[in-house]
Amino acid sequence: MRAIHRIVTTRLCSSFRPILVDFVSCSPLRQCSIPRRRLICAAAAKANGGGRSGSIVAPPLVSEEDFQKIDVNPPKGTRDFPPEDMRLRNWLFNHFKEVSRLFGYEEVDFPVLETEALFIRKAGEEIRDQLYCFEDRGNRRVALRPELTPSLARLVIQKGKSVSLPLKWFAVGQCWRYERMTRGRRREHYQWNMDIIGVPEVTAEAELISSIVTFFKRIGITAADVGFKVSSRKVLQELLTKYGVPEGLFGRVCIIIDKIEKIPIDEIKKELGFTGMSEDAIEQLLQVLSVKSLDDLEDILGGAGEAIADLKQLFSLAEKFGYSEWIQFDASVVRGLAYYTGIVFEGFDRKGKLRAICGGGRYDRLLSTYGGDDIPACGFGFGDAVIVELLKEKDLLPELGQEVENIVCALDKDLQGAAATVATTLRDKGQTVDLVLESKPLKWVFKRAARVNARRLVLVGKTEWEDGSVSVKVLSSGEQFQVKLNDLE
Repeated sequence: MRAIHRIVTTRLCSSFRPILVDFVSCSPLRQCSIPRRRLICAAAAKANGGGRSGSIVAPPLVSEEDFQKIDVNPPKGTRDFPPEDMRLRNWLFNHFKEVSRLFGYEEVDFPVLETEALFIRKAGEEIRDQLYCFEDRGNRRVALRPELTPSLARLVIQKGKSVSLPLKWFAVGQCWRYERMTRGRRREHYQWNMDIIGVPEVTAEAELISSIVTFFKRIGITAADVGFKVSSRKVLQELLTKYGVPEGLFGRVCIIIDKIEKIPIDEIKKELGFTGMSEDAIEQLLQVLSVKSLDDLEDILGGAGEAIADLKQLFSLAEKFGYSEWIQFDASVVRGLAYYTGIVFEGFDRKGKLRAICGGGRYDRLLSTYGGDDIPACGFGFGDAVIVELLKEKDLLPELGQEVENIVCALDKDLQGAAATVATTLRDKGQTVDLVLESKPLKWVFKRAARVNARRLVLVGKTEWEDGSVSVKVLSSGEQFQVKLNDLE
C-alpha cells in the first residue's frame, strides 16, 4: 500500500493555497489519479518558514496509461491566429492605425490586467457581470479589461498637467468579457479606440465619426452598407426630468433602454417599472424614443435644450466633413455604458443581420469617478469581430497570401554556409528571405516559391560561388541571370 497526500484547493484563484487533509491509500498506482510524488508549491515553502517563491517544482512524469490528450481547441469564446488569420488581423489593424495617424492621433497602450475597481465604479451593471476577475497572489482584486476607456481615463489622470490638451490618442488592444456568444461576439476581442481629451465642442464627435467613415471607405464599405444612428444622452435626461424621474435613476434607465433592440418590449417595460416609473411615463418615454426625426424631437422637447442644439450642430458638421448620407437620428440610441453624458452614436449594418459594428460618444464626467478633475472627452470603440463578419457578407475579405521577396537555396549541401551568407546580405538590404535550410530537390524549391509567392529564386551553385556569384531567376517572367554577390539587390 502506498500513502498518497490528498491536496485540496481552498479557493479558486491564481494563488492556489493547498492544505494537507489526510492520507488515502490506493493500489495499484494506475488506478489512482493522484501521483505518487508529493506536490511542492510556493505556499508549502511559506508554511515551512520560507518566503513566497514564484517557482513550483515540475509535476511528476505521468505514465502512458495515465496520460490523457489535452483539448487542442482554445478556451470557449477565444481564438487562435494561425498565419492565414494573422495576416487578416494585421491587415485590419494596419488600417485602424493608418486612419488614426491620418487624423493626427498618437498611439497608446495599457495593461490587459487592471484593478477591478476601475471597471465597476461607473461602467454599468452588464459589464460588472461580464468581468473576468480574480484575486492575485498579493490579495489584490484584478480583472482582465473588458474595454479600453477606463484605462485611458486612468492614464490621463496619472499624466496630469505633464501633458497639454487636447490629447488625441488611439489604441488597439485585446478585451475580455464573459458573455453569451453570438455571431460577431466572442469572449475576447480586439478593439480599436480613438479618443479626444480636452475638447468640449461637438467638432470632436464629428471628427471621430469622420475617422470611422474614412476607415470604411478604405476597406470598400459604403454608405449603402453601413450607417450611424446618432442621439444624445441629454435627450433622455430631458425626457426623464419632464416625467419626474429622479436623477439618480438616469444611469439605470440608460442601461435598460440600450436593450430595446435586444429583448422584447414587454421586458423593457417590466424593467423600467422596477425603477419606479409609472406606466404612463414609461409609455410616453418609449413613444418619444421611437422618434427618428430631429424635427419631431424638437416639437416634443422644444428648441431651447442643449440636446437639440448639439445634434443640429453635428448634422451640420457632417455635411462639411462629407458624410451626411452616413448618419441618421435615432432617439433610442443611448449606449449601455453609464459614463456617457452627451452625443452618442452607433455604427450598424443596414441589412440588420449583425449587432452594432462600433459605438461611442461623449463622457465629460468620467475622470471624476476615479478621483481626477473632469475634462471634456469623447471617443469610440470598434471591435474586430463584427467588421470581419460584414466583410464576409459583402465578399470584401482580401486575399492575403504569404509574400517573400527571395528564396535562397544551396544546390550542394556543402554550400549551405554560402547560402546563409547570401541570405544575410539580402536581409541587411531590407529584403525578405526564405532560406532553404535542408538539401531539397529543385522541384520542391519551386513549389515552395509558388506557395510563399516569392518574387525570385536565388541559387547558390559551386561554379558560380567560386566566382563570387549566384544565379537569380525572376519567377514572374522566367528571366535568369548571374550576378556578383556584392551587386545583388
